[in-house]
Amino acid sequence: MATIFFCTECGFETGKWSGKCPACGAWGTLKESTRVTGKNNKPVETLPLSKPERIIDLEYDEFSRLLTGIKEFDLVLGGGIVKGMLILIGGEPGIGKSTLMLQLSEWMGKQNKKTLYCSGEESAEQIRLRSKHLKVTSENIYLLCTNNAEHIIEAIEDNKPDLAIVDSIQSVSIPSLDALPGTVTQLRETTSRLLRTVKNLGIPLFLVGHVTKEGLVAGPKIIEHMVDTVLYFEGEQRSQYKILRAVKNRFGSTNEIGLFEMTHLGLIEVSNPNNIFLSHEQNNIGTAISCIMEGSRSFIVEVQTLVNASNYGTPQRVAVGLDQKKLAMLLAILEKNLSLYLRNCDVFVNLTGGIRSTDPSLDLAILAALISSMKDQPLIEKAVFIGEVGLNGEVRPVSQLDKHISQTLKLGYEKIFISSYAKVKANPKVVKVKDIKALYSALR
Repeated sequence: MATIFFCTECGFETGKWSGKCPACGAWGTLKESTRVTGKNNKPVETLPLSKPERIIDLEYDEFSRLLTGIKEFDLVLGGGIVKGMLILIGGEPGIGKSTLMLQLSEWMGKQNKKTLYCSGEESAEQIRLRSKHLKVTSENIYLLCTNNAEHIIEAIEDNKPDLAIVDSIQSVSIPSLDALPGTVTQLRETTSRLLRTVKNLGIPLFLVGHVTKEGLVAGPKIIEHMVDTVLYFEGEQRSQYKILRAVKNRFGSTNEIGLFEMTHLGLIEVSNPNNIFLSHEQNNIGTAISCIMEGSRSFIVEVQTLVNASNYGTPQRVAVGLDQKKLAMLLAILEKNLSLYLRNCDVFVNLTGGIRSTDPSLDLAILAALISSMKDQPLIEKAVFIGEVGLNGEVRPVSQLDKHISQTLKLGYEKIFISSYAKVKANPKVVKVKDIKALYSALR
């Protein structure tokens, strides 16, 4: 084995340590690792050299998808599970990753599909107890409790299941490697061998991954590059609603989300997603409604704000579900264009329902809610605010605006504030504003 240094952010490899990664520029991310350089005793098959071919001349077969029967889960995966698909799912401890995987096994078992559930963290008794609580009764689920990745690979090759699950990738290891489970070397080599196995056999594999305190899957970023799909399980720890988000998908659209509710019988899909993001209270001060796009669907969300005189030396700026830097930028735009003094005020912004979003469509709703809180007056009833706000205070149109408007009209909203530069069909319920000064005047 040879010693190398491996960047946990971008996967760059180098022979010497440095405080800063030469590739991505991240500080303190180069970790010492080992590379397997020994020769394999197995005979190597000589493969014929491949030659370049024109893409239009290549033959291909349309891949079929394996449906789980749960619409929200199939939607996140791009329409179902593809043969040989490698999926990495991450989330905070206790959020429901293992519960979801056990329920997935039950969903597939009901379709007479054999599932191999490999656990490296829990005993067979623990999993049996949870399966009894979740009413998992399928006879097509096989359990293997081991920390040895080679045993898992052998079980997959011998049993040839329709679906395999490894919970979790940080807990399993290859004994022949001189490294602890969860280290860079083990994660890279274990994932690589599992990848080759399931691709050759055409078996879809789910890998459960731990997350860091920043909420990202623990371990090197190269694992996310190796897999086909990366899913994140989001939601507040004590909230009953959970969000499954696809941040990478080679077989479907990214940023697609599925909504689930945690019950005493496990996770069930949410039939009407718009209900969980609204408080259902009319005319609240500091509250505005917006419409965002997540993947291929639009959602109505509620923005809550609170502006209050600061009791401390440094005013607080707290954003829940939003980027902190986005809030700072919008506050600067508000002060610059409307001459509103916020330097001695605490500002709190929250997206209800536990959703997190970076959609610029929220900008106009956030500013409207802040104006409402500062004036201590509620906004116009049944109004929706959809628009991106530039640094000079101009309101810009957002993508797929027709979808936004159609969704809000279906739900009975009577006024829709959008950019005056947007090209949409004339509608008496649509109010166009040029900048936030025009928005301020329209809200009086």
